[in-house]
Amino acid sequence: MARRKKVEEHVNHERWLVSYADFITLLFAFFVVMYSISSVNQGKYRVLSDSLEATFADPRRSIDPIQIGEVERGLTERTPKNNPKDVADSEAIEVFTEPPVSEQTIETINEISKKLNYSLKNLIDREDVNIKQGEDWLELEMKSNVLFYSGEARLENSAVPIIGKVADILRDSANPIQVEGFTDNNPINTSRFPSNWELSAARAASVVHLLDRYGLEPHRMSAIGYGEFKPIADNNTIEGRQQNRRVVLVVLGGQHSRRDIEVFTPTQKINPVVPPMRAPTIQSNVQTQPRSGTTP
Repeated sequence: MARRKKVEEHVNHERWLVSYADFITLLFAFFVVMYSISSVNQGKYRVLSDSLEATFADPRRSIDPIQIGEVERGLTERTPKNNPKDVADSEAIEVFTEPPVSEQTIETINEISKKLNYSLKNLIDREDVNIKQGEDWLELEMKSNVLFYSGEARLENSAVPIIGKVADILRDSANPIQVEGFTDNNPINTSRFPSNWELSAARAASVVHLLDRYGLEPHRMSAIGYGEFKPIADNNTIEGRQQNRRVVLVVLGGQHSRRDIEVFTPTQKINPVVPPMRAPTIQSNVQTQPRSGTTP
């Protein structure tokens, strides 16, 4: 009888993949569980905590159920019920209106206006100075040709007594003062003034420094440079550019007083337009005669 040949069994060298796959699966599940534990939604957790506290404190009372995905909206909707005072405060803020101007402020502005009109009458008659007045502000506009050399921020000698007269009137008051510088659209590019921004700011600062030397308290004053970007006339004409080159001294009735600067747009006529104000204005017309040169 013939012997049956023994079939050789091949050794499986890939059985380790089964254990490796099980290990990877367990490791993936471990990290998923760890991530889910670490990332807690603070909003949902707070609502859940409030719900459990309310339920265990009084089993007969319960608050709104947790809305998955709408936690923020749920909290917002419950705020008026739980905090009616906060809602009233927010409504009060929305309907807040600016307090009326006090009679003392109006009297002070009127008094300063009368003194400036009297002291600068010659300049007003020559149309080198213009005064505009509102309830809680006064605007003294001075043409650059009265104060500065062409393209310079250094005050002319003849400008010193003019600023001195203004300082004598404003020294005894406590009103905040803003000095604003403006230029036309002619570009300037020098070592001192790379653009009209620097020139307008330097001119405003020069006036502030002189007012300080005349005894006005520095904390009352500020210098602002608008450059060429707030014109009051057409820069395409010589007369318009001359009107745009100016320094404006604004006397405010208080720290929160505001006024709108009249800005010329190409669709407007070249004739001056009275800006919107809170009360009828007292205005002196200005038409400065052009001087030699048209640079800022």
